[in-house]
This record gives sequence, structure tokens and C-alpha cells, in this order.
Amino acid sequence: MQNTPETPQRLIKKYPNRRLYDTRTSMYITLADVKQLVLDNESFHVVDAKSNEDLTRSILLQIILEEETGGVPMFSSAALSQIIRFYGHAMQGVMGSYLEKNIQAFMEIQNRMAEQSQNLYGGTQFGPEAWAQFMNVQTPMMQNMMNNYIEQSKNLFVQMQDQLQDQTRNMMATFPFAKPPGGKSE
Repeated sequence: MQNTPETPQRLIKKYPNRRLYDTRTSMYITLADVKQLVLDNESFHVVDAKSNEDLTRSILLQIILEEETGGVPMFSSAALSQIIRFYGHAMQGVMGSYLEKNIQAFMEIQNRMAEQSQNLYGGTQFGPEAWAQFMNVQTPMMQNMMNNYIEQSKNLFVQMQDQLQDQTRNMMATFPFAKPPGGKSE
């Protein structure tokens, strides 16, 4: 949700009675309305009406919780458990950035597929039903492609980690107090 100079960011206030008030439309709105703002790529900010505390993330997490409890969940229990384990871990910041970058990459792939499908079919815009059918046929291929992407990313990360470890070892060896791993200090 990016703010553009032409359209100021939409302000939504949350009141103690848990109601959400859209200051642009001067109306109370529901969580479903906020979800629609997200789907429409509308830039917004949710604040506590009394304290002005930023509640945007909290509201977005509520929407995710509702989506996960109804219909077909996106995250397995194992995936949620793994995410929880990263809180308080040294890699917490890295994990958040990693997930964000992978979601961005996935969206770029999705957009590119949509563009290519339009080019293949003479600029015809697929409706939601046609796109769903297309994706059902393409799902195994997409999953395989994403698995390959993840495996390549993992291998690249391991290589980078090995290189950093070697560089650190070489750098530390120049210090007189450094003791090489498995070796004796002189």
C-alpha cells in the first residue's frame, strides 16, 4: 500500500467500542470494508482514536486471522509454528524481510503470467473464473517452479553463508588474540 502524491493516505480511526471510522467517507466501516481497501490497493492508516497509536498492522493481522479461520487456510499449522519460532530469534528481522521479498517475487511472477496470458490471447482480459481455471491447470507447474526457486535460494544462501564464514575466519586470523578453530593459540 503505497501513498501517492495525488491521493493522501486514507485515515481510519478505531474507537474504544471497536468500531472503525473512515475519515474520508465520514462513515463507520467493517473489517470486510478494510479488506476491500487492501484488495483495491488503497493506501490507508488505522489509528486509535484516543491515543493516535498506529493499529494498521493489528487490523491487517485481524483480517488474516479471519481469512485463515474461514474457507481454505493459506498457512499450515507447521508453517505457523515455524513463523512463531522466529519471534525473539536472532534471525527474526531476516525472516520478515525474506518473506516480504518472496511475496513480492511471487506477485511479480503472477503479474507477468497475467501479462503473458493477455498477449497470448490477443489482449483479452481474463475474468476471475477463467483465471481460476487457468491457475488450476497451472498449479502443479507453478508449485514445481516455486519449489525449484526455493531450493536455488536455499543453495545460494548456504554458499553465501560459507563465504562469509571463510571471510570472517580469514579476518579474525590476523588478530593476535584469535585462536583458529581446532587449533592452538601461539
